Amino acid sequence: QVQLVESGGGLVQAGGSLRLSCAASGYILKINTMGWYRQAPGKQRELVAAITSGGITNYTDSVKGRSTITRDNAKNTVYLQMNRLKPDDTAVYYCHAAVLITTLVYDFWGHGTQVTVSS
Repeated sequence: QVQLVESGGGLVQAGGSLRLSCAASGYILKINTMGWYRQAPGKQRELVAAITSGGITNYTDSVKGRSTITRDNAKNTVYLQMNRLKPDDTAVYYCHAAVLITTLVYDFWGHGTQVTVSS
């Protein structure tokens, strides 16, 4: 089994910054894509940013230019630096990892960390 443990959420004023971290542990042969999703009340879960094992990144339009996703492959950890935060960024942020176990890729999720941006 694989566990994803998130940290770094909290309450911040609009214009502020937060850094989310997610560490994966367990039986891991290789982690392909790691990323962050978020879900606001009454809305569907959406991709915020993702990064491949080779460092290729993808961002949703609303966070482009304000957020940076990075990863440390040696530590199986992904980070999301979010700047110039807006109240619309308020949501529960979930870490995701696509993990290669033996010959198959499995999706794993963290429990989520709350990000609240006050106006």
